[in-house]
Amino acid sequence: MRTLGSMNVDVITLFVEDLKGTKTFYQKVFGLSAVYEDEASAVFNFGNMSINLLDITESYELIHPGTVASRESGSRFQFTIRVDDVDAVCHDLKTRGVALLNGPMDRPWGIRTACFADPAGHIWEIASN
Repeated sequence: MRTLGSMNVDVITLFVEDLKGTKTFYQKVFGLSAVYEDEASAVFNFGNMSINLLDITESYELIHPGTVASRESGSRFQFTIRVDDVDAVCHDLKTRGVALLNGPMDRPWGIRTACFADPAGHIWEIASN
């Protein structure tokens, strides 16, 4: 039997307070169309996985007895997309109305990065060597 650690992560579900606004952000910033959507969710396919934006009101049933942290609680992870030119992507993000949290900056470990947040507070990093 294969171990879970040897398998791909296929879908990440993000709980969002404003599904419509977050869906619009993903369409505008990432240039994606939803591959599935209903009143409570919108799914976007990235190169190697899918992101499911789920209205936070639906999260209780999905993770009970676990609890969902509020956006104000802070970030607990970030997604990273490798790009050829961080500065060019940052310029493009700014023309799309995206405010950067930080960067572009050269990190001590040898990569150039910048970060931004989606409307639900999920952090996205762009990085290049």
